[in-house]
Amino acid sequence: MGRPRAFDEDMAVRAAVDLFSSRAYDGVSVDDLVTHLGVHRNSLYKTFGSKRGLYMAALRRHLADDVRPLVNVLTTAPDAATVLRLITSADLGLLLLAVAERAPADEEVAAEVRAALGAVDEAIAGALGLPAAQATALTAAALGMLLRKSPESVGTALSQRLDLLV
Repeated sequence: MGRPRAFDEDMAVRAAVDLFSSRAYDGVSVDDLVTHLGVHRNSLYKTFGSKRGLYMAALRRHLADDVRPLVNVLTTAPDAATVLRLITSADLGLLLLAVAERAPADEEVAAEVRAALGAVDEAIAGALGLPAAQATALTAAALGMLLRKSPESVGTALSQRLDLLV
């Protein structure tokens, strides 16, 4: 019988979400993970296999804990303004970094990102009665606003224009 795990795997994954969200995959070294998570290097490798293994666990946790609840709330959004407010106030840092940094180079990350964004698009389309292409465009606009930290007035003007189209 092996030694019991000396760390809480759930807490380690949540801490990894925070670290990867703030510094991206390439900005985090294994030494950073060991220090930030408070685990031994051997324990990290034994549990997750690699830095990438921990990253995938963290990405999936972020999608489950942060993106899936957003999708659930989006299904009842009454208008485009609410959609924009919900998305731009959500914690989507790791998802956005995964889109930009890892998805182009890692098919497994790309598949997770496609599924998550597809769920957001579907929730918006269903809630607002939009065609898929318009829901995707609204998702893209909201994520762009989040990335650019656009002023509230931009979101208001955009949502008013979109509500006229719906």
